[in-house]
Amino acid sequence: MATVAVMGAGTWGTAFSLVLSDAGNEVSLWGRRRELCAAINETRHNADYLPGVKLPDAISASHDPVEVLEGAEVVVLAVPSQTLRANLADWAPKIPETSILVSLMKGIELVTQKRMSQVILELTEAGPERVAVVTGPNLAREIAARQPAASVVACTHEPTARQLQLLCHTRAFRPYTNVDVVGCELGGATKNVIALAVGMTEGLGFGDNAKASVITRGLAETARLATAMGADPMTLAGLAGLGDLVATCTSPLSRNRSFGEKLGKGMNVADILSSTRQVAEGVRSCESLYALARQHGVDMPIVEHVAAVVRGELGAKELVASVVSRTAKPERH
Repeated sequence: MATVAVMGAGTWGTAFSLVLSDAGNEVSLWGRRRELCAAINETRHNADYLPGVKLPDAISASHDPVEVLEGAEVVVLAVPSQTLRANLADWAPKIPETSILVSLMKGIELVTQKRMSQVILELTEAGPERVAVVTGPNLAREIAARQPAASVVACTHEPTARQLQLLCHTRAFRPYTNVDVVGCELGGATKNVIALAVGMTEGLGFGDNAKASVITRGLAETARLATAMGADPMTLAGLAGLGDLVATCTSPLSRNRSFGEKLGKGMNVADILSSTRQVAEGVRSCESLYALARQHGVDMPIVEHVAAVVRGELGAKELVASVVSRTAKPERH
């Protein structure tokens, strides 16, 4: 159906390449490491990130961005959010002028506090009708196993969203469209931070009441910020909000939840980071989200306290005690 370049051979980039291939597209996958790309082409497996999952022949991998981007009708960006700017500075001149650009990333840029679609718009000559976001409950290993999943394709230009919807609709992967890019991106970024807090409650040995409370109040924080930034609050009740939040906060496959659990068990941020190749986006984005909350005058106590834990100013036990002991308020304020 289309020629697609996927820039990023990590877990989610590889899993989404499989979705695109299942939908009938020809996929070129860019990887940072030459040896990983060679292994994918030779063995049909990405053993570093998706062991045990065979990749279709319609997926080819290369370390050369020129080769991957040549003739691409759709360019999917699947690198860690904090590396997007540096990568796009190199890739932008090589991207075909008519390509649709799709963000799989769920983060907020440090320093600028920009959403990923804003970074894409800034560094390319694409208009908003060419920039889209795929988000929702996207646990990569389940999607790579072709387990049923739904997602959201968001673009301010609805025809573009519908076009992309067709390109990634398979028997197992059902995409819905949405024009609320702001709400979809904020839902995806904030749920990672809330998942860190939920993981901490798990690591501390607390039960389901504690976890459900953090999830629910985290959703309220997300909705307050999204509304203040012009999003549709109903977006947060859908797949990009509640759906993604529940999956990320409850699944042992979630990197952010697992990272938070280790924090709850007493490990520090540096030791956890050194023990894995996987990126827990909430660890970097919590500070940016807290800065956005301050800019917009929005109260986000869970995000604020998670940022303090990541900075080393609070421990996991202190986070829980501090949040619970805050001044009592009406549920809606």
